[in-house]
Amino acid sequence: MLLPSVLWTGLVLHLVLAFPQSQDSDLTFALPAGTKQCFYQELKAGASMEVEYQVIDGAGLDVDFLIASPSGPVLYTEFRKSEGMHSIEAKENGDYMICFDNGFSHISSKLVFFEVVLDDMDEDEDKADRPGWMEFVAADDVLDMKLEDIQESMNSIKVRLTKSGQMQSVLRVHEARDRNLQENNFERVNLWSAVNLVVLLLVAGLQVFTLKSLFEDHRRVKT
Repeated sequence: MLLPSVLWTGLVLHLVLAFPQSQDSDLTFALPAGTKQCFYQELKAGASMEVEYQVIDGAGLDVDFLIASPSGPVLYTEFRKSEGMHSIEAKENGDYMICFDNGFSHISSKLVFFEVVLDDMDEDEDKADRPGWMEFVAADDVLDMKLEDIQESMNSIKVRLTKSGQMQSVLRVHEARDRNLQENNFERVNLWSAVNLVVLLLVAGLQVFTLKSLFEDHRRVKT
């Protein structure tokens, strides 16, 4: 038995809506010298969170990092790192704290990029609200393809597209950090080149003055 195209469209739509929820967000912010900046993300028990960060600009390209649970214990901590990636699975409901600390630096501010990826935020609600599309399936599936196979394929495509987007964001951050390093190196090279040129001109002038003074006759001629 062939299913009508409208029914197939409805089933595909149900499959898309039935995917596990995945959210990702990113932020680039300035972290002044001697300061600490914290962000909070609400999680439900059983949900997972992945945090990736990079220091794009600033002396040393390093920062202190930590993730703390709602009840207080620190889950991850790193010191003086330029980048990192950590994944956690929430054991309790509440706001998880993500902090970046530049307190060790008294002069240089830092430009920090970080990305947060959340998975299965509402898995229980999704399962409860998931439509019963199995009732539309006949005993002998059309073209020997089960709806579970379609869902699995579409879910795989969705996950890969999400990963591709995340990778593009990371590559953009790498490019920005490399560009900042090149610009800083360019400025330093220009500065020290100018200093060397000034010193060279001063030394050349001093040498000319010294040689000239050696050939001058300061004796008085009596007439």
